[in-house]
Amino acid sequence: MRVVTNEKFIARNARIGRYASVASIVILGAGVYLTFARPDLVTLTFALLIVGFVLSQVGIYFGNRWAKPPRLDVQITKALKGLGRDYTLYHYSTPASHLLVGPGGVFVIVPRFQRGRITYRKGKWRQHGGLMLWYWRIFAQEGIGRPDLEIRAEVEAVDEALRKHLPDEDYDALHPIKPILVFTNPTATLENVDEAPVPTVKIEDLKATVKRLAKGTRLTGEQLKRIRAALGDEGKRPKDEA
Repeated sequence: MRVVTNEKFIARNARIGRYASVASIVILGAGVYLTFARPDLVTLTFALLIVGFVLSQVGIYFGNRWAKPPRLDVQITKALKGLGRDYTLYHYSTPASHLLVGPGGVFVIVPRFQRGRITYRKGKWRQHGGLMLWYWRIFAQEGIGRPDLEIRAEVEAVDEALRKHLPDEDYDALHPIKPILVFTNPTATLENVDEAPVPTVKIEDLKATVKRLAKGTRLTGEQLKRIRAALGDEGKRPKDEA
């Protein structure tokens, strides 16, 4: 499997996460200091605490995705290792953050690193974890959010790029684009996700899910070449084999 990774993008976002985390510690520390040293400066103290908290959340967001090992892209690459030389895995270098292109079609992979019990009921994903869940959300990671919206946006962005640059026969052959929601945290458990609008799996089941969804689609080498070109990949970037 060929892997194309935008290392500059990852390094930049990792720096943002580190800078935001350090700044949050400094600003929160100043806010705590003023709370006791200058109780008359209530407005300034309150403002510092709010800014510090916001920066801490920015640091958590960027750190979890692009700095905290093992990175999401590394985990996805490892999970798909051995898939086949005709496949290309893109990290942060196409309209989708993680995109897999191969004979079995085009796959948009949306990772989530949240822990706890994950369920899908009445059109919503939910994360369960009791009191510890509140701790994780404040100090360690954001909530699960709305992965359905992220998935839809990424699929539509990839679809638009391919529709714009591919011949009709190639565009028709690869459809539909196949999204997969994958949870990377080993402590996460999935319940009642069979009714989710997209396949929802643990990271260890990702390759098997790709193979299952690939059935019924067979893109030729020439079609794959044109799809990669439509995504801006002319084969000149460094290659990693996995």
